Amino acid sequence: MKANEMSLKVAASKLLRPLLLAVLVAPGMAMAGEASPFSANVGITTDYVFRGISQTSANPALQGGIDYAHASGLYAGVWGSNVSWITDFGATGSASLELDTYFGFRNTLDNEFSYDVGFIRYNYPGSYTPVAGTAKADTDEVYMAAGYKWISAKFSYGLGQFLTVPGASGTHYLEANANVPLGDSGVTFGAHIGKQTYKGSAADGLVLAGFDPTYRDYKLSVSKDFSGFVVTLAYTDTNARAGGFYTTLAGKDLARSTTILSVSRAF
Repeated sequence: MKANEMSLKVAASKLLRPLLLAVLVAPGMAMAGEASPFSANVGITTDYVFRGISQTSANPALQGGIDYAHASGLYAGVWGSNVSWITDFGATGSASLELDTYFGFRNTLDNEFSYDVGFIRYNYPGSYTPVAGTAKADTDEVYMAAGYKWISAKFSYGLGQFLTVPGASGTHYLEANANVPLGDSGVTFGAHIGKQTYKGSAADGLVLAGFDPTYRDYKLSVSKDFSGFVVTLAYTDTNARAGGFYTTLAGKDLARSTTILSVSRAF
């Protein structure tokens, strides 16, 4: 428990320093009378779950990001969170931070249709040695999404190794999302379904060994805006086999169903 707390403190320090600096500096970069193209967000959650899989072994996470959005639709940003899954699966060394960088182009049309295309890199800085037969966790994806009012669909395509699985180009994630606001109450209901499909010879070998990494995930959520603080309660689950690819060396199933409480604030 003390090790987890220390890891969280170290990751929080790495994350908060640049974030707080950007929050202080970014507003001054806009011209007088103009809205700043920069925004920032911070949040805390009882469990960082990505595509149905816990990234922190059911422990809390401190998260935050900075975004730049141009009037043309071009955008870029960086987002970070503490994680533990890399060492939970046997890597030695330090790997307690996820730092994502991304850019793209998005727009909403007059008929309420929207689209988004972009690139994201999941970075895991630190000094660690991967388990034999696996790769570094850093991962590149391109994505495209389309939406209408409160529903959307998104397709993400991996460009190489995927979260320690080597030679996984073509690994992809297809998802559908709905976020329905309840009038002016500040309450939003959310629903999500997705499928993560692994490709490549290494993934095929995992299937033959009984550790199929491909799975579906589901999530239901309700959020409420309290004067800029958004509180979200979510339930997530997957159909990944217990004791399979997503079970840590300590026997913890990171793909199991769980309930998450989070609080976030945008600036």
